[in-house]
Amino acid sequence: MINIDINCDLGEGMGNESQIMPLISSCNIACGGHAGDNGTMMRVARLAKEHHVLIGAHPSYPDRENFGRISINISEKELKKNILAQIGNLNLALKSLGMRLNHIKPHGALYNDIAKDRKLAAVFLNSIEEYKKDVYLYVPYRSKIEEEALQLGFRVKYEAFADRNYKPDLSLVSRKESAALIQDPKAVLNHILHMVQKGAVLTLSGKAVKLKADTYCIHGDSPATLQILMYLSQHLPKNQILIKK
Repeated sequence: MINIDINCDLGEGMGNESQIMPLISSCNIACGGHAGDNGTMMRVARLAKEHHVLIGAHPSYPDRENFGRISINISEKELKKNILAQIGNLNLALKSLGMRLNHIKPHGALYNDIAKDRKLAAVFLNSIEEYKKDVYLYVPYRSKIEEEALQLGFRVKYEAFADRNYKPDLSLVSRKESAALIQDPKAVLNHILHMVQKGAVLTLSGKAVKLKADTYCIHGDSPATLQILMYLSQHLPKNQILIKK
């Protein structure tokens, strides 16, 4: 049997956390940048504690209007201050519940920007310096943020997207394109199986590209999220794969 980690972005206003939490092993909680507030952070954290799910911070550009999914013009100083405040707020909530922060996973446009922009990646890493020794950073394989983080001694875990299509350069197919999301549960299963069993992702063009993954993301705000997770919980074990708890 192979054990894998399935993570999900939660606390984003979907209200589906109580259904999702039993089906995943780690979660990324929105902490005020693109969604979420102190109340949602506490609620989702309590659910995670109940279901033995690891908790990560899910900071983003401060842009609730666009759900953090477009790049914005913000100074380095303001971005660092904002990222630190977002993670700090979640960390305070966790400490009040006797819990600890397991990882940090940037959200949306910020995640994509630091994957390809070395200077911005360095700014982001500088803003989370105090968490370097104790918290994992979820990063995409073969990215600028990965290179910078490893060079600076951060603890990284490689993340792959189970419900998103890839391009041959390992960037994600833009959400502006109809093929960006994978919503059919069986297709998501096959996407994961290829990555787990072959160490490569089958891109939208049909080309298989080498990819490392320690954790696989299912987006919490997609229409088929619950259906996908329920299907995976039933069919991954049939392929000798377990979602670790």
